[in-house]
Amino acid sequence: MATQYTNQPTGQQHHNAPKGGAGGNVFSIIAMVLGVIGFLFLPIVFALGGLVMAIIAKTVRHERLATIAIVVSAIGLVGGMVLGYIVNT
Repeated sequence: MATQYTNQPTGQQHHNAPKGGAGGNVFSIIAMVLGVIGFLFLPIVFALGGLVMAIIAKTVRHERLATIAIVVSAIGLVGGMVLGYIVNT
């Protein structure tokens, strides 16, 4: 008696697990760079964009460096505004 093996789904689903290495942290790295740039130039544009990207990296993509990117972007946003106020007065 011959047994046939078929390739039928087992009901298990593969979720989007985070990739290892730098390839899985692209949004976080870009967000950190934008946060640092926002500290020096146009914090409303760059640091706020970095903050949005970091939040997307945290909630949607589940990247490891997303928390650090949120902190760097937030410091860039607030620090850039304070620095701009000090320079203009």
